[in-house]
Amino acid sequence: MAPSIVLAGSAAYDYIMFFPGHFSEHILPEHIDRLSVSFLVDSMRKERGGVATNIAYTLALLGEHPTVMATVGQDFGDYRVILEAHGVDTSAIKVIPNEFTASFFVSTDRANRQIANFYTGAMAYAGELSFSDLDYRQVRLAVVSPTDPRAMAKYVRECLELGISLLYDPSQQIVRLSADELLAGIRASELLVVNDYELGMIEKKSGLTSAEIRALVRTLVVTRGEQGSTIINDGHVYHVPAVPPDRIADPTGVGDAYRAGFIKGYLHGVDWETCGRLGSLAATYSLEQIGPQNHVFTHAEFLARYERTFGPAPMVARLLES
Repeated sequence: MAPSIVLAGSAAYDYIMFFPGHFSEHILPEHIDRLSVSFLVDSMRKERGGVATNIAYTLALLGEHPTVMATVGQDFGDYRVILEAHGVDTSAIKVIPNEFTASFFVSTDRANRQIANFYTGAMAYAGELSFSDLDYRQVRLAVVSPTDPRAMAKYVRECLELGISLLYDPSQQIVRLSADELLAGIRASELLVVNDYELGMIEKKSGLTSAEIRALVRTLVVTRGEQGSTIINDGHVYHVPAVPPDRIADPTGVGDAYRAGFIKGYLHGVDWETCGRLGSLAATYSLEQIGPQNHVFTHAEFLARYERTFGPAPMVARLLES
């Protein structure tokens, strides 16, 4: 079956650590130029992660069958089995011999603030992959998310040249992409999805205001943590609240789950507010579990919680049945 959703980005292992204090108490702003800190963490867990695979996992829970396009290492075998068991197409994932899958090391403090490092590993070979090697005429949406920066720039060019609708999600690679590469991705995309901090980083790197960035893309989606999200489409602004969590376990991958919920609605043509609400609920399910791929729900459970939060939703009911 030809792919309809292609998620080009990282597949990784996450090493999630918890610091029992607040990072802010150990950082002296007046000496930031000589920053030297060490945090003694209480616990560490190894989890399945990576932006493309995180989005794919939640999309599969929502009934889609996304294709992941990524490069991985010799240690990916068990991970692939789990993804395929959930309905993710891994045929566009390439194993790089004698390399290890990319690794994400993140520490979270009591305020859910995070400090992270990312080891590229096999992800450095992502430029060897190409949308032209897929049945790209059947691709309804490509998501270009963080991976090797050179590969991201290549994927953007390919989507433009091949006429593939693009959701651009530069997030963690904003610091590595040049201003020209960032702006090329924004201009080529149908949707730009970032969090509020990342939008500020794009403004700083590009020299543009948020209004000027909005003018470059048809739809801008900005997630704001517990403040929900803002969707701006053709001058119309929609504010979507966050779904209250039953508990807060781990913010790692919450933004990826939001993107999955949003994409589910977008692909099925629902209105923007419903897209955002689907994203908000998917994000909360992720927030309530440690690790970005440990949340689970049935369609009936998802719908019931959606309706408890937002009211009756026959459109969502039909969406989850499709």
